[in-house]
Amino acid sequence: MNRKTMIKGTFLVLSLLASSVMAAVSQQDADKLGTSLTPLGAQKEANSDGSIPAWTGGLPTNAGAVDANGFLADPFAGEKPLFVITASNAGQYRDKLTDGQMALFKRYPDSYRIPVYPSHRTATVPAQVQAAARDSALQVQSINDGNGLAGFKQGSYYAFPIPSNGVEVVWNHFTRYMGDSYRRAFIQATPQVDGSYTPVRFEEQQVYPSRVSDLPAEDAGALLYYYKQRVISPARLAGTVALVHETLDQVKEPRRAWVYNAGQRRVRRAPQLAYDGPGTASDGQRTADNLDMYNGAPDRYDWKLIGKKELYIPYNSYRMESPSLKYDDIIKAGHLNPDHTRYELHRVWEVVATLKPGARHVYATRHMYLDEDTWQIAEVDHYDRQGQLWRVAEGHALYRYDNQTSYLAAETLYDLISGRYMVVGLRNEEPKNTQYGLTAKAYDFTPAALRTDGMR
Repeated sequence: MNRKTMIKGTFLVLSLLASSVMAAVSQQDADKLGTSLTPLGAQKEANSDGSIPAWTGGLPTNAGAVDANGFLADPFAGEKPLFVITASNAGQYRDKLTDGQMALFKRYPDSYRIPVYPSHRTATVPAQVQAAARDSALQVQSINDGNGLAGFKQGSYYAFPIPSNGVEVVWNHFTRYMGDSYRRAFIQATPQVDGSYTPVRFEEQQVYPSRVSDLPAEDAGALLYYYKQRVISPARLAGTVALVHETLDQVKEPRRAWVYNAGQRRVRRAPQLAYDGPGTASDGQRTADNLDMYNGAPDRYDWKLIGKKELYIPYNSYRMESPSLKYDDIIKAGHLNPDHTRYELHRVWEVVATLKPGARHVYATRHMYLDEDTWQIAEVDHYDRQGQLWRVAEGHALYRYDNQTSYLAAETLYDLISGRYMVVGLRNEEPKNTQYGLTAKAYDFTPAALRTDGMR
């Protein structure tokens, strides 16, 4: 009987293990990448009326001039809006707008508008990243109920280019190509209701393990990236430095995070840099996991994949990044200046995240929309525990054609209740645009190095 019990127990354990690991796609499905699908898994074909064009490879690397400081020329500078959506005509376009966008029209009926331009499918990635996405389709599996990855190694990108559920779609946002490794300076602003603001200036680095020459053995295969953020100004905040080691399974091994406080001159562990902990210097206008539209462990939510739909989303936002603009030109009362925004019709993946019973977070539901060509989150509607639409996030995306990567010219988070908002990522007045291709030493991303960073 004991032997039979052991055998039954072994089969039970094996079946539980099998149920916790979701299989990668078949060779036949993987072969669709780069043939019937784009290399990253989007539909190649145009939509039925041609308002979304077919994907033909994205912009070439010489699509426009790049100035000495890395700022890009707008390939579509001569285009005019096809039409402008306002509070008075928004109902006409309701099927291609989010609930959050409709709420913004209601909140700011006299000023918020969406200028809609011709759609251009500009994005692509380098050939080696396309190959990595195909390898991911064949090799990467989700584990621990979708909270971790197996088979995702150094140099991997786009964990699930052919996703089968909502959490896999979100993992593609986490693991998208962001120029390998990068450094940037930018501002964050949290305007008052009257539009007045004090910019908080940051320096930020994100480096992947493949770019670290002396990677510790314990980090190989365990980390997605190293991240460091330093506050430059204003003086009362300057010198604060945050360090994150982003793990591939944050349930098995939670995010490692530390903060150096310049006033105390101490380095502390920082578990608050996750979930709904307060965002750095955000005046309460965002949570830690609002940065980059959404980041961190997905374990507190159930993820439902709704499917695909066509939406007007911020896209090809070259003007928003132009060094000819000042921050005051962009940051206005209530919302960004729509004179400098650009929206296009694109297909998006629609995913709804619902807080699990017993889990804690200020957002009970997050309704997300991800661009099919880049896996970048474009829009998120955040609902509170009473089911009320609370905050609306928009990511103003553009394609960095000289480095074949996509990123955000700015991301916003609008508070419909208070009438305030946050914008992060603006760099129009910075001396240099985002820099790519960084290499690093492991010591640069250790708690011991934070004190030096804070005193620079």
